[in-house]
Amino acid sequence: MDRERPHDESVSVEISGCSKEDARIVFDALCTCFESDRSREDVPQQLHETRPMVWLGTFEVTDAHTCPPPARLSSSVEADAQGGYWAVERLRTTLNSLFAVRDLSSASGDQERELHVVLESR
Repeated sequence: MDRERPHDESVSVEISGCSKEDARIVFDALCTCFESDRSREDVPQQLHETRPMVWLGTFEVTDAHTCPPPARLSSSVEADAQGGYWAVERLRTTLNSLFAVRDLSSASGDQERELHVVLESR
């Protein structure tokens, strides 16, 4: 019998407003905590010198792993998360355990929630 899970478990995350090194620190930390479509070899690239970059990843937040403290960020990082209510809240809780998180905005829809935060080293 194939039972549906009670909530959406994946969250898409966009990282922006930072260097490729800081984007990697955030993605590496999240990849340690959750399954992801990003592999360890999937290193953020800076494709243009002056245009802002946005890096994307999808994280399966159903089963969280032990999350060691991440490397220090050189500056603040903007993160946008989108997914089901439970999944976004789970990601937010994990981000709180890894970084200092400041809410910029959030929007809630019928089935989905969006979260826009700034991450900084603790």
